[in-house]
Amino acid sequence: MSAPSSPDVEVAPGSPSDTELDELLEAARDAARAASRVLASARPEAVRTKSNPRDLVTEWDLRSEEILRARLAQRAPGIPFHGEEGGGEPGGAAAGGLRWVVDPIDGTVNFSHGLPLWTVSIGLEAAGAAVAGVVVAPALGWTFWARRGGGAWADLGAGTERLAVSTTARLAQAMLVSGFPYDLATRADNNFAQWEHFQRIAGACRRLGSASLDLCMVARGWFDGYWERHLMAWDVAAGAVLVAEAGGRVTDTRGGRFHPGGGEVVATNGAIHEEVLAELAVADAGAQSRTHG
Repeated sequence: MSAPSSPDVEVAPGSPSDTELDELLEAARDAARAASRVLASARPEAVRTKSNPRDLVTEWDLRSEEILRARLAQRAPGIPFHGEEGGGEPGGAAAGGLRWVVDPIDGTVNFSHGLPLWTVSIGLEAAGAAVAGVVVAPALGWTFWARRGGGAWADLGAGTERLAVSTTARLAQAMLVSGFPYDLATRADNNFAQWEHFQRIAGACRRLGSASLDLCMVARGWFDGYWERHLMAWDVAAGAVLVAEAGGRVTDTRGGRFHPGGGEVVATNGAIHEEVLAELAVADAGAQSRTHG
C-alpha cells in the first residue's frame, strides 16, 4: 500500500498514470546515476562566480547538467528540461504539462569546499505540480526517490528502505532545518529573524546548505520540519514529493497549497505543522515590526 500524498500538494488533472510515472522515475534515476558517477570522483578546485560571490557555480555544475539533459532526452524524449544553469527549452511543457526541473548540483558551495552535503536533484512536474522526484547525494552514497501515490524510498547503502516521517509531536522537541538566500547580506527578508525565533522555541535548528537534502532528511525522519523562502522549483520539486509520500505535510509558508515554483515551502512530519506555521507567522510579524518601527 502506498503512503498517502499530502493533500496540500496539488495533483494535476490528467497527469501521468502510475505506470507512466514509474517509467519516468526510472529514467530520472538512470540520469541521476550517470551524473553522480562523474561527480563522485570530482575534485573541484577552479570555481567561477555568478553575480553574487556566495552563489557559486563550478564547471562541474555545467558538466552535470549536460549529462542530465542528454540522458533524460534519450530516456524520455519530448519532455522539456528546465535546469538551474542552462535554463529552459523553447515551447514550455510537453503534452500533459510535463517538465523536468533539475538542479545539477544542489549545494554547490558545499561541493566546492569538499563538504559531502550536496545532491543531484531531478523533479518531474505535471501542469506545475510536483509528481515525482529523485535526489542523489553522490559523496554520501545515498539515493532517494518517490512518485505520486507510490511511497517514498531510499538506498542509504544497506539496501532499499521505505521512508516515513518522524513522530515528534511538539515543536519544543523538534529538530528543524532551514536555509538562507544567497543575497542575505542585502535582502531585508533574509530569514535571520525567523531563524533566531525558532532557535529559541524549537528543540534544535540546523543549516546544511542543500534544500533538496533538507527535504529528504525530513522524509527520512532525521529532521522534523523544514522552512525556507526565495527558492526555485529545482530546489524543492523532488524533495517535496518525498516528504508527501513519506506521510508528511508540505505547504507554502502560510499553510496554503504548495507549488514548486512558488518560491517557499514548509515541510514537516505533519504533527508539528500547524505549530511551525503559527510560529513562523509570529516571527514574520516581529520582523516586519522591527523593519517599519
